[in-house]
Amino acid sequence: MQSFPELDDIDMQIIDAMQANGRITNADLADKVGIAASTCITRVRNLMTKKVITGFSATVDPRALGLGLETLISVTVRSGARQQINQLAERLRKTPEVAQLFFLGGVEDFIIHLMARDSDHVREFVLEYLSEDPCVSATRTSIVFSHTQNPVRVP
Repeated sequence: MQSFPELDDIDMQIIDAMQANGRITNADLADKVGIAASTCITRVRNLMTKKVITGFSATVDPRALGLGLETLISVTVRSGARQQINQLAERLRKTPEVAQLFFLGGVEDFIIHLMARDSDHVREFVLEYLSEDPCVSATRTSIVFSHTQNPVRVP
């Protein structure tokens, strides 16, 4: 049974404020939640130690990098190649165009969220990383017309 760290109201306020603005200064965060700056930095470090806060990142517009086409590629692995799923997943994770990789239960084994320049780029990716892989049985590619991502927010 998984245990979860105990979080009090101040921890929850810190998490909420940092989800709204991950670049907030410690001084501003402390003011926002009503605690001393030294207490605030200690609490943030504690949340990181407990793996409640797992990192900080920048949101980048892929179109600004020339990656204007998003696709979702469903991948089915051959039934006799199940032992190779981890190697395939690791290879896909290391590919820069793969924005997200979902390992699934059900008909498909993976869904790849691919960021590409154009349809030729998608075709090259499918040929190089999927069609030539002997453990891949089938793929299905869908073009993403619109994508909205809602960050997970603690209620």
